[in-house]
Amino acid sequence: MEKLIRLLQKYATGKVVSVLFIVTMAVYLTMLLYSIPAVISFAPDMILFDLSPTGYTPDYAASLLEALGPEGRAAYLTLQLPLDFLYPGLFAITYSLLLTWLFSKGAEPGSRIFYFSLVPMLAGLFDYIENVFIVVMLTSYPDVSLNVVELASLFTVLKSGFSTGFFILFFWGLIRFIKKKKSVAPIS
Repeated sequence: MEKLIRLLQKYATGKVVSVLFIVTMAVYLTMLLYSIPAVISFAPDMILFDLSPTGYTPDYAASLLEALGPEGRAAYLTLQLPLDFLYPGLFAITYSLLLTWLFSKGAEPGSRIFYFSLVPMLAGLFDYIENVFIVVMLTSYPDVSLNVVELASLFTVLKSGFSTGFFILFFWGLIRFIKKKKSVAPIS
């Protein structure tokens, strides 16, 4: 764990974070503006698995898979998910480095605060696991196992929780950074 923290500290520079942020946002915006709407067009009144932060029931999963139809399930599998297998890694690396960079502005290198920089990595890991279960649901339809749906839903909730945790940590770190900056600003 310490080794990973030191690695993050080594690469957490403004330039690296900026470049990664641009790449991450490009992939995210491509999903948000192109691939997700393309899949949703097959079931416009439903919410995709990835976008259900509180999870979903087996009945809902069956309804969504049915509503998508063969073409919608194919679009989910071949259009949305390839991007969504790229995004979690970018999210994990970019936002772990961003938190590390932000925390480094006010904490000693050995501070335990840097453990919070691992939260985006957990979100990314849970997103990958969620995606694997979504692939299983899409490819096994109509014979989707109840256990697969429950596990997929669990990992969707975990991904969402740790993603939310990242944003809370980001704003907390930003507030700490601003307060520290104000406290060392010269008095005019």
